[in-house]
Amino acid sequence: MIENEEKQERVLLAGIETFSNQDSFESSMLELSELTKTAGGLVIDSFTQKRDKPDSRFMIGSGKIEQMSWAIEVGEVDTVIFNDRLTPRQNVNLENALGVKVIDRMQLILDIFAMRARSHEGMLQVEQAQLSYLLPRLVGQGIALSRQAGGIGSKGPGESKLETDRRHIRKRIEDIDKALAKVEQTRETMRNKRTKSSVFKIGLIGYTNAGKSSIMNALVSADKDQYEKNELFATLDATTKMVNISANTTLINGTSTANNESRNITDQFTVSLTDTVGFIQNLPTELIKAFKSTLEESATVDLLIHVIDASNPHHEIHEQTVLDIMKDLKLEHIPVLNVYNKMDLVEGEFLPTLSPAIQLSIKSEEGVQWLKTAILEKLHEFFEPFKLSLSYTNAYRLQELKKIALIEEVVEADDGYHVTGRIAKELAWKLPLDD
Repeated sequence: MIENEEKQERVLLAGIETFSNQDSFESSMLELSELTKTAGGLVIDSFTQKRDKPDSRFMIGSGKIEQMSWAIEVGEVDTVIFNDRLTPRQNVNLENALGVKVIDRMQLILDIFAMRARSHEGMLQVEQAQLSYLLPRLVGQGIALSRQAGGIGSKGPGESKLETDRRHIRKRIEDIDKALAKVEQTRETMRNKRTKSSVFKIGLIGYTNAGKSSIMNALVSADKDQYEKNELFATLDATTKMVNISANTTLINGTSTANNESRNITDQFTVSLTDTVGFIQNLPTELIKAFKSTLEESATVDLLIHVIDASNPHHEIHEQTVLDIMKDLKLEHIPVLNVYNKMDLVEGEFLPTLSPAIQLSIKSEEGVQWLKTAILEKLHEFFEPFKLSLSYTNAYRLQELKKIALIEEVVEADDGYHVTGRIAKELAWKLPLDD
């Protein structure tokens, strides 16, 4: 994004407040500032205007255009970023009027995604989204966006690609579609294997920077290789790991030579945990389409953990954004555990707005244990109780059972093991029986 750290790109922000966005406008503008910082820009000033509807030519009124022109000159501004989605014509008009590069929130987010993409699939998805966004902006006199200078808004497809004609870009989009289709075939095969497996599947979902990767790392703990940083869109690629959740089992010696002595032992119940890209207000439709296959990883899980940054004053808006996208992705049927994270940063009383919910700080050991306990409680809700007996000659089957079920009690009787536990309904047929 920034080629020379000493020369940081100086940015002016602009936004329109209308009746339809008045509830989320303040948080959206603050978010635009954070997005700009994430992209490597330095916010010099911010201009907002209340209007019944956006101006068809410039988005913002002519009076504000004059004020912004003065601020651009005085503040040596390089780029203006609008919070609203600009039409190609508005983009051209604004650049002509202001004399600097102008981009909108959508292009800024696309740019950040281009910076964050690590995998081959992720890079293809971002390029597809960028080209789909930029195609209608290739107007008669050339590219509507002043991209030649580089900087914010210039990541991803380079000048050489964008200076070609529409036919070339459409061909590139088609090529990417074919490449992604092949990747999706592989992903679908892996997804089907996970669906058919006996492993309980959990998906992390939430607003960007809510702490999903921190939760992934805390639960995995053994190898913290999921990128974790306090910034927007720190991770893009879906990551699935196997996680051991500790479950307490009561072991009772009930043989004729013992006096029903009991002790608690800790067993490990394995689940899969998938972390996906975070959401944000006004996520570009091009990105949702491009990342649809990645986001659909959440559609095959047994439980969704919705991570919420409780310390963010606009967390209710963030919650609704996630719920809306979940609806678009048809995920409403999946059970959800709402986790209000970063409680250590909350000042004063906090009342959660969603349920069922737990409140914690995943950075603390106590918070990690609370989350594991909450997951186990959810497993108890989903699983059905069972009782069975195993002879001592079939003791090895007890270890197999621990891989697919929660074992609550094992009684060592004269005739063998008497086991009590819980198991998923669809896995009940796998319960071992004595020969």
